[in-house]
Amino acid sequence: MDLTLKAYIEGVESGKLKAENVVKGYLEKAKKLHANYNAFTRFHESYVNEHLSEFAEKPLKWAPIGIKDIILTKWYISSCGSKMLEEYVSPYSAHCFENLEKNWWLMIGKTNMDEFAMGSSNETSAFGVTKNPHGTDRIPGGSSWWSAAAVAADMCIAALGTDTGGSIRQPAAVCGIVGMKPTYWMVSRYGVQSMASSLDQIGTLTKTVEDAEILLNAVRWFDERDSNSDKRADDEIKTGKENPKKFKIAIPKESLAEGLDPKVKARFLETVEQLRKEGIQIEEISLPLLSYALSIYYTLMPAEVSTNLARFDGIRFGLQKDTMGAESIAKYYEAIRSEGFGEEVKRRILLWTFVLSSANYEGYYLRAQKAREQLIADMDKVFENYDIILTPTSPEVAWKLGAKSDDPIKMYLADMYTIPANMAWLPAMSVPMWTIEDDGEQMPAWIQLMANRWDEAKIFALGKVIENI
Repeated sequence: MDLTLKAYIEGVESGKLKAENVVKGYLEKAKKLHANYNAFTRFHESYVNEHLSEFAEKPLKWAPIGIKDIILTKWYISSCGSKMLEEYVSPYSAHCFENLEKNWWLMIGKTNMDEFAMGSSNETSAFGVTKNPHGTDRIPGGSSWWSAAAVAADMCIAALGTDTGGSIRQPAAVCGIVGMKPTYWMVSRYGVQSMASSLDQIGTLTKTVEDAEILLNAVRWFDERDSNSDKRADDEIKTGKENPKKFKIAIPKESLAEGLDPKVKARFLETVEQLRKEGIQIEEISLPLLSYALSIYYTLMPAEVSTNLARFDGIRFGLQKDTMGAESIAKYYEAIRSEGFGEEVKRRILLWTFVLSSANYEGYYLRAQKAREQLIADMDKVFENYDIILTPTSPEVAWKLGAKSDDPIKMYLADMYTIPANMAWLPAMSVPMWTIEDDGEQMPAWIQLMANRWDEAKIFALGKVIENI
């Protein structure tokens, strides 16, 4: 089948495709392949059957979409990949999901994910590991990895994910598809379980850049329920007026320094040379704070994580047990959170405890906040002279499952190029380039495009050029 979103819409509108057959075909295919990849936490055949006739006459005609399990869907379980919310049924839907329903896209299932979106390899989910379609003994990235793996394996046409430090772009990269994180204020976060509120953003995982543009236009829109939503989100993203040959592109030399796999670097530079042959002006710049973005992120992010997870105490939300048998309320909280949260979630809560302690608050947290402000200022200055910043998306191809499970620091390095966009609230997209031979397998290679806030059209325009190359 392997349809793109655009081809599906055009096929249904022309009568060449029957939407009902396509949707049911994808649902059956997803169920069959699930045994190979463990990409879904659950399928929603009842949702499909309930909405088939309702959506049949609408413009997007049941386009089969996967939804990351951190996005709330009314009357359906949204578990966030955690035992803490294993049976949680939401009484309302996220704004982005409401927009999908208004545009008549059809959810075929909820996708697996790292627990509460914490992880770079998919190995922290309470529901088991998902495998990369390009190598089933390899990680598919994190934390929107199911969404990436499902699209890459053609188990659905496209998917929604969330991105806090690269959780859309990094799995999209290692699975060989397109991952788009928009401007921070573009897609409402209402109804999406927060990991780190000042960093989170909802975005798309698709087979092509054009599909990313179509899907993002469907889920954006201003939402008064989200205090960070902006009315500029109502403006349609159009790439027709953008001419990439007039763009000025910047490549930070720090992004090509130590830590980058030489094979990834070689592929990246090949793509840069191809862009130069297309007549696009590309210059190397210096962005020193880029080297410190990872440290800033892993100082600030755990503080927000712990605050957002505080309500999961076994009384207000989360796993619940009989309180009468508990020695004290503190012991009850301890038992619930010990059982409900996985190791990575606990690790980040402990990081927060350390960073925000009275002894370390000024030395770590406040210094990191100031460094973030300087990083934002530096990025803004770059965009005064350049249209796009190009970097690799990840420092290496998908590694083998378990290779970094015992070393979280090495795991965190996978996000070294994607984090700056979240820190500065910028739109960014990962686009597949070619492939790299690694241990006898051909693995996807990639490139990341970052633009100034609300300049998604520039990213899509240049992304299409890279796709053609």
